[in-house]
Amino acid sequence: MKSLFLTGAFSVLLLTSCNKDEKLQTTTSLEQQKLDYQARQIDLEKQKLAIEKEKINFEKQKDSLNKVAEEKAKKTQVKERVVYRNSPRSSSGSYAGTSSGSSSSGTSSSTGTTATQKKGWSSAAKGTVIGTVGGAAAGAIISKKNPGLGAVIGGIAGGATGYTIGRAEDRKSGRVQK
Repeated sequence: MKSLFLTGAFSVLLLTSCNKDEKLQTTTSLEQQKLDYQARQIDLEKQKLAIEKEKINFEKQKDSLNKVAEEKAKKTQVKERVVYRNSPRSSSGSYAGTSSGSSSSGTSSSTGTTATQKKGWSSAAKGTVIGTVGGAAAGAIISKKNPGLGAVIGGIAGGATGYTIGRAEDRKSGRVQK
């Protein structure tokens, strides 16, 4: 009976000691998992910060591009010159004028209106070119006996028609007064 008691006590002691090792291992593995989790959280935060830095850099570049575009737009704005007529025009021509930006060499008007200098082709010029080419092609096709003469006549008629239509468009858009 004594040996049975010793065997039971020894087995309880053995099971208890094994159980403590498992608890220690479990505790150690939980702490390791917590540390791993915290390390992953720190890595995520670092990535978030890197993304924020990239956003800030992108915004700075976007702002600088917008500034460049604004400066370019300011340079390409139509320059205006306002001329005020105080007295009838004399031989020396005294005018009181103000200009926005630097002085421009645009046309001046003695009626007190604002004259603007526009860039690009006018509708009249575009109409003339299109009418001339179209009329010359039509004239050459229509005149079978003498296509050269037909092209000349068609070009002149088409150019005149295109100019008239383009000039009317310029009047509507305000590019030409009168």
